[in-house]
Amino acid sequence: MIYVFLANGFEEIEALTPVDCLRRCELEVRTVGVGSRAITGSHGITVFGDLIAEEAALTDNLDMIILPGGMPGTLNLEKSPYVKKAIEFCSKRDIPIAAICAAPSILGHMGLLNGKKATCFKGFEDQLLGADVITDVPTVTDGNIITACGMGNALDFACEIVSKLISKDRADKLLQALNKK
Repeated sequence: MIYVFLANGFEEIEALTPVDCLRRCELEVRTVGVGSRAITGSHGITVFGDLIAEEAALTDNLDMIILPGGMPGTLNLEKSPYVKKAIEFCSKRDIPIAAICAAPSILGHMGLLNGKKATCFKGFEDQLLGADVITDVPTVTDGNIITACGMGNALDFACEIVSKLISKDRADKLLQALNKK
């Protein structure tokens, strides 16, 4: 099971591109509304989560959590005790965590980027506390943490997640299929 956390003000493309791509790869993905089932993105698009945070069980069946960026979505994710609990749960069990745009700042504030390579949306580099920040690539994977720059890299981010959870070959096949359309 993969959870994509959505808080009011999330960046729609950063959240829904991975959901779409992971479902195309037949992975089990659930969108998780933080604070409500109906969550409105930073560009006024309302999405209904498959679950609300309190319904998202933190068990050994959890394969990954994904944190989209956007403002104030990132701030709202970081304010959520449940999101922090999910991040800590994954971190303690070496379950992958993926964050894009401003959302890697949450991991930096929690001390999870110490000694790791990471990237983020330009201007948030100083929030990646303890990280070796790389700014000239769309995505960075270091251990079980995947970070990405922003909305323009949402497809790269989704493919990096597919590579981590399935294989690079499957990610390449996904890209080929998307380019044929």
